Amino acid sequence: MEFALIALVLLAMILGIIDFCRAAYTYHFVSNAAREATRYAAVRGYTCNDDSSCSQATPDTGPATPANTVVQDYVTSIAPPGIDSTQITTTPTWPVQANSPTSCSTTGHENDPGCTVQVTVSYNFSFISPLVRTGTLTLSSTSEMIIVH
Repeated sequence: MEFALIALVLLAMILGIIDFCRAAYTYHFVSNAAREATRYAAVRGYTCNDDSSCSQATPDTGPATPANTVVQDYVTSIAPPGIDSTQITTTPTWPVQANSPTSCSTTGHENDPGCTVQVTVSYNFSFISPLVRTGTLTLSSTSEMIIVH
């Protein structure tokens, strides 16, 4: 009888530890993906076709702009095992800062050198143990960088 009670508590603790480790693993991916996607968009700015820096882009070629999905495709391509790529939401934006060049506020030139790119990556995480939490938990991270070329 004592073993049955202790085994239930021990099993609940082990399942909770596994779920929280999975959540930490997922958040680490989300945080790293936001940084990597921001860097990816920053080096694939407006002039990347001029110097052939986009020719090696995977999976898409061409500059990162609001009109294409090159940043979103990149984030889903770097998802490691255990991460469901259908649960990833990537939102790149090109906010105009006070010290940005004037061309940054012109439509079609949001990704000029000196402009800012910001990428938010979100992931809908589901716990496997119903003892921890039911439903999904949204993990999110944002990164911002200046476009280099």
